Amino acid sequence: MAVRERTEAEATARERLALRPDSLRRRLDPLELGFRSTEEVDPLVGTIGQPRALDALEYGLEIGTAGFNLVVTGAPGSGRLSTVLDYLRARAAGKPVPDDWVYVHNFQNPDRPNAIHMVRGRGSDFARAMDDFVEAARREIRRAFESEEYDRRQREVIAEIAQERERRENELSLFADEHGLALKTTLTGIASMPLLDGKPITRAEFEALPEQRREQITKATEEVEERAGSYLHQVRKLEKEATRRVGELEREVALFATEPLFHELEERFGDQPEVVDYLGDVKTELLEHLDEFRDGEEGSLPPPFGPSLHRDGHARFRVNVLVDNREAEGAPIVVEHNPTYYNLLGRVEYRAAFGAMVTDFREIKAGALHRANGGFLVLDALDVLGHPFAWEALKRALRGSEMRIENLGEEFSPVPSATLRPEPIPLDVKVVLLASPLLYQALYHLDEDFRELFKVKAEFSPELDWSPEHHHNYAAFVSRCVRENGLRHFDRAAVAKLIEHGARLRENQRKLTARLLEISDLVSEASFWAITLGHALVEASDVELAIRKKEYRSSLLEERVQELIGEGTIVIQTAGERVGQVNGVSILDVGDYEFGRPCRVSARVALGRGRIESIEREIELSGPIHSKGVMILSGYLRATYAEDWPLPVSATITFEQSYDEVEGDSASSTELYALLSALSALPLDQSIAVTGSVDQHGDVQAVGGVTRKVEGFYATCKAHGLTGSQGVIVPEANVHNLMLDDEVVEAVRAGEFHVWAVRTADEGIELLTGRPAGGRRADGSYPEGSVHGLVAARLADYAERLRAFEATDGQPGDDDTGP
Repeated sequence: MAVRERTEAEATARERLALRPDSLRRRLDPLELGFRSTEEVDPLVGTIGQPRALDALEYGLEIGTAGFNLVVTGAPGSGRLSTVLDYLRARAAGKPVPDDWVYVHNFQNPDRPNAIHMVRGRGSDFARAMDDFVEAARREIRRAFESEEYDRRQREVIAEIAQERERRENELSLFADEHGLALKTTLTGIASMPLLDGKPITRAEFEALPEQRREQITKATEEVEERAGSYLHQVRKLEKEATRRVGELEREVALFATEPLFHELEERFGDQPEVVDYLGDVKTELLEHLDEFRDGEEGSLPPPFGPSLHRDGHARFRVNVLVDNREAEGAPIVVEHNPTYYNLLGRVEYRAAFGAMVTDFREIKAGALHRANGGFLVLDALDVLGHPFAWEALKRALRGSEMRIENLGEEFSPVPSATLRPEPIPLDVKVVLLASPLLYQALYHLDEDFRELFKVKAEFSPELDWSPEHHHNYAAFVSRCVRENGLRHFDRAAVAKLIEHGARLRENQRKLTARLLEISDLVSEASFWAITLGHALVEASDVELAIRKKEYRSSLLEERVQELIGEGTIVIQTAGERVGQVNGVSILDVGDYEFGRPCRVSARVALGRGRIESIEREIELSGPIHSKGVMILSGYLRATYAEDWPLPVSATITFEQSYDEVEGDSASSTELYALLSALSALPLDQSIAVTGSVDQHGDVQAVGGVTRKVEGFYATCKAHGLTGSQGVIVPEANVHNLMLDDEVVEAVRAGEFHVWAVRTADEGIELLTGRPAGGRRADGSYPEGSVHGLVAARLADYAERLRAFEATDGQPGDDDTGP
């Protein structure tokens, strides 16, 4: 009779809580799509859905206040980058093209090149004009200095100075003759020699002269040498005057030769004050180093810049075009895929010359910030953070609104070294940063600068509503993929199958995945199989085959796990009954694939003082969320059974044959059922697996991965043999998350497998035991023979035994309230 009553109760619960096959997977009737194939559907323009993200993009791209850069968050494959680029192209087209930027030599301070901004396209014009100027100046100056007019004027200056020198020399010679002395030019100056009878005398002859004569000669010598010293001073002044006048003549000739060239440049670039100032410096430098233009001789500058600049003798007169926007249309859009420090900020390069590494302003190279200046820069946050110093450099540039090109070696070199320090360039750029939601949260909480510099968040949702609008958008997206990649068009049944798969990827009957990259990949694979099988259009069977093949390529571990279960290495029972043991289902994620793996959860109880132990937690294989779930079980047991006495039990719970860390609370209802079975001594049906978390009131809550968990236990039951009584208990809150495989749905339709949905732990325990859970009566007791009644009786017996033991032992009966 007891067995019959149990069977009837179990049958009643199973029928009441069983889900209909139609509720296990949402389907789309292809006729609802309104087209025969995607050939009739216009390709998608823009993105699908995402109104919140698009509104944020509109706002973030329009506001010009400093610090309102954008962070675009969302899952990879959700179309973040393509959507951002579409919006940027639309905005950039209506914005003005930014200025060109050039670097020129700083003639006053060679190690600090000057930056000059120029109207779009004028930078390269200026560079070519300066190249032409250098060649023309060299040609015209040489021609001018080779002219007869220059020779004549130079000879006149030299002759005039020579005449004056000769006159002064004659005066000195005459003065010496009058004093009886002869003059002789030596390396050290002009020497005088006394004469006797018109001939120089020797030292001995001089000493032999009368003293009065010697004194006369000595005095005359002093006067002549004094006059000679004055003469030499005048000669030096004449030489300087000659040099000055020749230099003035050369500058006058050079200026006459180059003035038309300078005039042409000033007329051409006169609207650029910085260029006009630079041309003035060029003119001064040119006139001071005419030899370079006359004879082709190299000038000299202090190292390390001299050898580099003067390998080309006129390099310092040339122009380094850093940013050239002559072919740009609208504001620039730069996507930097390798945002290293130098790729972002620019760099000064070095080259080998005569055994040394040298550089000059021509080796200054632009970074992504320079190219994007006046427009938009798109970066992946993880890529920026992955390169040393790049993140700090980016923030520093945005904070200071300027770009400083500095080599990292300066900061870390123990000895200061000579290098270029280019003039910084003003920065006006809108940075769009792509980041995962987790990375965004980390940056927001850990980096104060991040909040100040990236104030606009555009968050892409991972899902779309299941609606006719998005069904059409899916079809338009397929149409675009087909046309862009030369694929086969899809018939409407194939599109419907794609949409259903989009819901399966989200495990939600009300949503579709917004990660269109996965859908795009599936479109390509289905087209491949259609071509292989000779189908003119991609059919639903081709989509199904593509899905199966993709899963097959990734499911090696799942297959191996099922083999271990089938051969008994991993013990999973799918028939019979056991006390204190129940089947749970966990999720294994291998990156591109996840699957449900059945596992045994067992519980043992004994007399104790209210301690519920998770073996995984004790050996530190339990994560904090799982540990929380175990503590919730303690709260449930105390509130349900221990209102009149302390909980007199000690229990252990574990996942059998589990050797990895256990995390999450999706097995807390499973653990509760095993614990109630151990306390009531009622066996649990091993043909049923359980998933779902439970709260302290016994309500069963939703969990993740429910579709894969059901399919995982189905695969095990199928391997052991389907009996018609097997199935999975899921939370009622998860019913809309079921998008089960067609095979599982058909097995349920045929009565070979079942899925039950429960709201409370009481409903679950009734399914597993075939006994009513039993409601609490007004006096606080439970019906006799019910699950709760049996548990309460067991605990009451434990309480009496514990009281007797403590009385015998003489120890106080403290209530151990530990988890």
